[in-house]
Amino acid sequence: MFLLGYDIGSSSVKASLVDAESGKCIASAFYPKSEASILSRQPGWAEQDPDAWWEYLKAATAEVLSAIPNGVKVSAIGISYQMHGLVCVGKDGRPLRPAIIWCDSRAVPYGQKAFEDLGSGWCLKHLLNSPGNFTAAKLAWVKENEPELFARIHKIMLPGDYIAMRLTGECCTTVSGLSEGMMWDFAQNRPARELLDYYGFDPAILPEIRPTFSEQGRVSAAAASELGIPAGVPVCYRAGDQPNNALSLNVLNPGEIAATAGTSGVVYGVLGEVNYDPLSRVNTFAHVNHTVEDPRLGVLLCINGTGILNSWMRRNVAFDGMTYPGMNALAKESPVGSRGISILPFGNGAERMLGNAAPGCSFHGIDFNRHGRGDLIRAAQEGIVFSFQYGIEVMQAMGMKIDRIHAGNANMFLSEIFRETLASVSGATIELYDTDGSVGAARGAGLGAGIYASPAEAFSTLERLALVEPAPDRGPYLEAYALWRDLLQNTADNQ
Repeated sequence: MFLLGYDIGSSSVKASLVDAESGKCIASAFYPKSEASILSRQPGWAEQDPDAWWEYLKAATAEVLSAIPNGVKVSAIGISYQMHGLVCVGKDGRPLRPAIIWCDSRAVPYGQKAFEDLGSGWCLKHLLNSPGNFTAAKLAWVKENEPELFARIHKIMLPGDYIAMRLTGECCTTVSGLSEGMMWDFAQNRPARELLDYYGFDPAILPEIRPTFSEQGRVSAAAASELGIPAGVPVCYRAGDQPNNALSLNVLNPGEIAATAGTSGVVYGVLGEVNYDPLSRVNTFAHVNHTVEDPRLGVLLCINGTGILNSWMRRNVAFDGMTYPGMNALAKESPVGSRGISILPFGNGAERMLGNAAPGCSFHGIDFNRHGRGDLIRAAQEGIVFSFQYGIEVMQAMGMKIDRIHAGNANMFLSEIFRETLASVSGATIELYDTDGSVGAARGAGLGAGIYASPAEAFSTLERLALVEPAPDRGPYLEAYALWRDLLQNTADNQ
């Protein structure tokens, strides 16, 4: 029995086939092999063709199927997708325009105006966030700037909703999906009618709501002929990439955190009560297992300046040709605290957790007579960790008790310094796993199809690669963080 998982990213589409019994990924592929194109017709715009995602999915599926024996039966399909996008379709189900994707910033003024007009109190109580630059605000931009096209919209969808419709012919979404688009009212437990009314959206424009883990349609004959899989296979799970990443790492309960640290970094924690940050420094969405009776909210902190700082250090500070493992070895020659150097890593645009300020990256405490490359490289990694901890403290102020951090064994988590510093500053145990988004989507499909009776069964075969405990003496780490935090505060006060 096999499960097929898709991860619909803005760079590529990945497909993975997972053996439901062993939990092993037996084949995976992604397409395109070079990064997918993003159309930017004006500064700040970012669009993609939804049908290109489908073509990528077909190519990745064909590659996966070619790597396995004939006769392998796919029992269920799960979908992970890039969050916050907007796909507008007509009555024939065809896209009316390119999708406005997550990194498009044109809708910021529309979200900000709604936040001011509806009131921050109402928005935070009902939406748990500012309407910001999310899907509803993107649709408001379409309504004002493309009114003839807006009048032809039959349904709006998230990227994962569109792919599910291409697979099954059925148009539906989830509560988690509506919440990421700012169209779910947590106080009323229904679509956010007041926000829809404010923007002038007919609620009928929203797809039918289905549970995250449920049968959400079956592969149609037309899709089956394109993909080379049998018609009738059920699509049983869909979720945005960050909630799905948390699921992939078995992060489902209050106090657990999923963290990633690629070019940018994400800390995604699970909260067991409906709550929000009054300063809106983090985003709060319905997690994949959220219910009214047993709330599970995903609190998402995105930090722009993480791995991109480490790659900058490699290009500009490390010795020519030095690898990341070589940088890590050099950094280990410097003690905890980097001999007094602190680096604020915010050189990749405005940071939401800093109130959308863009203070830039800055180096502090360099002594030309004492410090070398190793100190700078270690200080960069510590600065990234400290930015994570700063966000974790926002989550703790919301009532989240944090004792475990789950992460994939990739990117910055390959660095011993990075993971040991994060464990020691936060006081949390870090668990590293071998998994990814498409594999997580496949496991989610197994849950939705009833192949697994519980998450415990679904993740019983998840391979933990390493366990990182806080240092016995956390003092030096906490002292270095306190210095870093004071510098950040002084920088903010002087801007």
